[in-house]
Amino acid sequence: MANNANKIVLLTGGSRGLGKDSALQLANNGFDVIITYQSNKEAAENVVNEIKSLGRKSTSLQLDLGKVASFDGFIAELKGVLANDFGASKIDALVNNAGTGYYASIEETTEEAYDEMATTHLKAPFFLTQKLLPFINEGGSIVNTSTGLARFTLANWSAYAIMKAGIDALTRYQALEFGPKKIRVNSIAPGAIATDFGGGAVRDNSHFSEYLASQTALGRVGLPDDIGGVIVFLCSEQSKWINAQRIEVTGGFYI
Repeated sequence: MANNANKIVLLTGGSRGLGKDSALQLANNGFDVIITYQSNKEAAENVVNEIKSLGRKSTSLQLDLGKVASFDGFIAELKGVLANDFGASKIDALVNNAGTGYYASIEETTEEAYDEMATTHLKAPFFLTQKLLPFINEGGSIVNTSTGLARFTLANWSAYAIMKAGIDALTRYQALEFGPKKIRVNSIAPGAIATDFGGGAVRDNSHFSEYLASQTALGRVGLPDDIGGVIVFLCSEQSKWINAQRIEVTGGFYI
């Protein structure tokens, strides 16, 4: 934990699900954590209070990934928070976690939904990272969230999955271009996780979760705390020589 002391992680979408669990695991491992939320300020503040109860610094900032034009204002707010609340001018790691799912066949996918997926999962991480780059310390880490669905296919996830395949490509390009700044970039690709994501299908639909478990080498679906520890590892110095990698965390699904 000592190696992570006073290191600051910015994690998008930290008020619920995998983001919340990852934020708490980061705090448990000595990181100070700034989380973003889109609309549920109360839920975000609850996470912040949990992090503070673990003895780490934390705050939450509102961020709508669908509005790239708002990113400059977000950066200005972040600079103020870093200076006033953390006594810092830069962060040590960025976790591009925020996002929503979209479940529909190709035939039924609307242009509006496609554009929303493209903006939230590909355009927003591209430009948010671009604008945050001057504020990431040398030797820092960026973790992009991909999905197992970018390797294997399950019907009706195309609009979501192809954007995440783009994230895997973006990760490699960022790793190449950010290398001179000694910033490493990797993507984490979770499988099916029992959260409220996608309407809670994995968590709440027993037939679906049983099928997924039957196709997984380790014999169960994923849980939120299966993911957070990997994010902690990728944000820490323990992963200092891991770069430009897509790390699938699925328990061995469809192998």
